[in-house]
Amino acid sequence: MAKTKFLIRLISAYFKHFRWIFFLGIIFGFLLFFVIKFILPSINQGGTRKIGMVGRFTTNDLPEDILLLIGDGLTKMSDDGIPQPNLATSWETPDKGKTWIFRIKNDVYWHDNTKLISDNIIYDYTDVEIEKPDNKTLVFKLNEPFSPFPSVVSSPTFQKGLLGTSFWRVDNINLFGGYIQEITLISKSKDRLIYRFYPTLDATKLAFKLGKVDQIVNIIDPDPFNSWNTSMVQESVARQQVVVIFFNTQDKHLSEKSLRQALIYSIDKNILGERALSPINPNSFAYNPQVKPYDYNIDRAKELFSEFPEEIKKEIDIKLITTPVLFKTAEKVVQDWQKVGIKSNVLVSSIIPSEYQAYLTILEIPKDVDQYPLWHSTQSDTNMSKFSNFRIDKLLEEGRVELDTDERRKIYLDFQRFLLEEAPAAFLYHPRYYSITRK
Repeated sequence: MAKTKFLIRLISAYFKHFRWIFFLGIIFGFLLFFVIKFILPSINQGGTRKIGMVGRFTTNDLPEDILLLIGDGLTKMSDDGIPQPNLATSWETPDKGKTWIFRIKNDVYWHDNTKLISDNIIYDYTDVEIEKPDNKTLVFKLNEPFSPFPSVVSSPTFQKGLLGTSFWRVDNINLFGGYIQEITLISKSKDRLIYRFYPTLDATKLAFKLGKVDQIVNIIDPDPFNSWNTSMVQESVARQQVVVIFFNTQDKHLSEKSLRQALIYSIDKNILGERALSPINPNSFAYNPQVKPYDYNIDRAKELFSEFPEEIKKEIDIKLITTPVLFKTAEKVVQDWQKVGIKSNVLVSSIIPSEYQAYLTILEIPKDVDQYPLWHSTQSDTNMSKFSNFRIDKLLEEGRVELDTDERRKIYLDFQRFLLEEAPAAFLYHPRYYSITRK
């Protein structure tokens, strides 16, 4: 009994003497529990950004901006359009462009931590035989020489489920009716990007106004957010795209080069956006700034149009078909044509028309300077102008088999010069896009 009383007095004295230590220990323990329970999980999760985009997409046709976040190609394209190593460290062609041999990096892993080897790299091309002689080698055998092939394999490669190799990986996909409503990406640092897709620009803007997204990207009209104090507007020029009018060169009247040139001269292009001279990216190693510029010249346009007989001039009535996105541009173009005395009007279509006189659209400039599908006379499905020219055909044929970069450059400098002289299309401007971010 005496020992118990002594022990109680000892503990009481000890607690009295060190009570602040006990008190601080309890507080510290509580704070430690709070940090472990609530703070650390949020740190590990990283930041989350919700991004709105216009469009309807499936898992097979996601925007390239997203695909490049989650996947890599064997190559990647430099700003001037030259293929650079990516998943492949090097490549060669032993037979002047018909066979391409790629050497694979040694230290790359898929998002499921499986090591990247040639056997689990998936590319599926028509009329291309693929061989995998060892874990670090991919061999592509083509039916005929094709010098742009290294640019073709710059497209990201994935395993099933959009399993890639890049900094971001797919965490979740919400589908409705086969279309992606939302896709969540998570980075190696646990940051999250949630992309939400909307069918129209108005619906995308409404989502931003309602707080469903923190940012909207790649829209053509920043209104009304450019006047908001709570949002930041960033503008960019897409030099990999060009707003272009394709003329049907088999049309009764537009088969005349002088009429096409008159139409191009009459358009005041500088007020539309950053001027485009040709279908080649201005950053490209093969870009030619010394082509016929077709600067706004209403007098020259009238002069060319006046050369037509009066009965022909009365017959000419150009129907310019375009998409809803470019309706305002089309209206401006038609107004300029009418100033010259050329009858014209605008028709709107949400799909590419099968028949047209003139078609205003946004052209995605190919990664490589090869433009064989767009202008070669044999390409009936993709030659939008139905253009046929022996000299252009020959240059395009030479350009896609020539392996030397300097020689290819010379070929495409000539291609642009002769194409612009023939005027199968009017190259107007590089479109502007806007990103809106909540402050």
